[in-house]
Amino acid sequence: MDAWTLHWLEASGNLDDFRTEVIGEFAAAYQSISRLMPAPRLDILIQTLPGETIPEMGLVGRAVRSTLFSMTLDPDNPNFLASLRNGTLHRQIIHEVHHCLRMAGPGYGWTLGEALVSEGLAGQFVGHLLGSEPEPWERAVTPAELLQIPIEPQTLDSTHYNHSEWFFGFGAYPRWLGYTLGYQMVEQWLASTGDIDVATWINVPARTIIDSAIEARRGSLET
Repeated sequence: MDAWTLHWLEASGNLDDFRTEVIGEFAAAYQSISRLMPAPRLDILIQTLPGETIPEMGLVGRAVRSTLFSMTLDPDNPNFLASLRNGTLHRQIIHEVHHCLRMAGPGYGWTLGEALVSEGLAGQFVGHLLGSEPEPWERAVTPAELLQIPIEPQTLDSTHYNHSEWFFGFGAYPRWLGYTLGYQMVEQWLASTGDIDVATWINVPARTIIDSAIEARRGSLET
């Protein structure tokens, strides 16, 4: 992992019992990415924060900027060991690396539509590399249910949207709606585009995918 430096934050608790396994998952993710492209140079913060992760996984990642992301782990969570050993951590590392790669290009985005695209691309990128199934948050809402949720073009272009409401369910929308919607938007675009190169996986303009999704949604509502 020559291009990645792991920084272990231990003031809130150490991960000594799991350090070897965690390093192994980072090494596996590094190799997965290296089969497609040179791994980007990154600093990675690894910390334990009990109760501060996704309950279903016992871990959560967060991209900070193009050269930095964090991975928070909670060994006290009953789902943590499974996530460490069944490939979940491996997949989440790749998800956050894609965010960092995109931040180095067009950026994560400021509008709702741009955020949907960034999350959808990261999720689809994981599946592209590993052949894995969608994560629970990428299939939390059925396509039929998505069509029942009013999503206007001006809403997608808004910079004044509530990220927690759209992505985490803290409000009127179902939990993980944004992740599912973004994943399906990118899935539909990929189906219409065919094979794409590495640069496109990272730098495709959000507008390209948004416009494709609006057209596909319009067609679905008219049939």
